[in-house]
Amino acid sequence: METGVKVGDLMTRNFISTGPMTDLKKCAKMMVKKRVGSLIISEGDKLKGILTEKDIIWAIVKKSKKDLDKILAKDLMKRKVVTIRPEADIVVALNKIKKKKIRRLPVVEKKKLIGMLTIKDILRIDPGLFESIVETQKIREETAKMKHSPRMRVPRKQGICEECGVFELLYHDEAQWLCETCYEKR
Repeated sequence: METGVKVGDLMTRNFISTGPMTDLKKCAKMMVKKRVGSLIISEGDKLKGILTEKDIIWAIVKKSKKDLDKILAKDLMKRKVVTIRPEADIVVALNKIKKKKIRRLPVVEKKKLIGMLTIKDILRIDPGLFESIVETQKIREETAKMKHSPRMRVPRKQGICEECGVFELLYHDEAQWLCETCYEKR
């Protein structure tokens, strides 16, 4: 299903970027000042990587305070960046975002970085897509919970809890379909 809306129509052309030799503190300040969750790491118009808020938090938690001053963008950035072309349909972009579990896509044309597409950009054109994005987030969160749960549970379907009547992801327990809250009470 294509919408006819192209990535190039929605992408941000004045994205925030910096070079690979920028230190971590400066990267964090840029992100806070511009109110963005990531920085494109580039040299000229060539994409080198992407640095996200998650990468910075990881460094703050894992590295000692004295080491933080020595960390550069190139040390933390993701080098294998999922990209998209400007002529791609927005549905293709949304599917790529869902499949790769990411929130932003650098837009590249002929190996030249020309823009950035985020979930916010997509929602501006069709707020109805919000439900699809939220559903993807719920599934991702449920998967993460399952990995850390001592009691292995697998959601089977989405529906109405037979115990409390809430519409959520359901788990099968004995002969009932239960939401997470009711399932955990057993």
